[in-house]
Amino acid sequence: MTGRQRYNHTKMKNLEDLESGGVAARPSKSQRKRDMHALQDMGAELVELPLERLARIEMPDDLRQALREAQRLTKHEARRRQMQYIGRLMRDVDPAPLREALDAVKGASAVETARQHRLEKLRERLLEDESVLTEIGAAHPGADITRLRQLRRGTLHEREAGKPPKHFRELFRLLRELENE
Repeated sequence: MTGRQRYNHTKMKNLEDLESGGVAARPSKSQRKRDMHALQDMGAELVELPLERLARIEMPDDLRQALREAQRLTKHEARRRQMQYIGRLMRDVDPAPLREALDAVKGASAVETARQHRLEKLRERLLEDESVLTEIGAAHPGADITRLRQLRRGTLHEREAGKPPKHFRELFRLLRELENE
């Protein structure tokens, strides 16, 4: 028998040896490929972010540079190769903090959602009662109370006139900036 070898049943390990860790448990090739594709997809999400948001996320410099390069590329094949390279770089990085940062940027995390709701409630309280400005001033000593008062008045005028909510949104942005400080 030169071409093929016969299967030797005596060398076969039994199931108890396999379950007890006789062979190192490692993910299947399919699972590894799914994980790599998930990392590439996360990289694609990172590429879609604006530069300012990307700068806020903690990551290695080589990954940051590869993401910027992918944003610059327009040719399909070049972008595809760059995305694969990003996926390769992400294998060496812990994906959990990147996922948390992406979720926070996209507003998908529970903490970020709760924060948004808290700010919306504060904005509504401010629109109902101007005395909330003193609370904001006490909580945030560097707050521009005059600007908040102007935005409040502008929002109330917009509502009365049925205009688009320009000041309403600006008021929310300003409150969010105050909380980030």
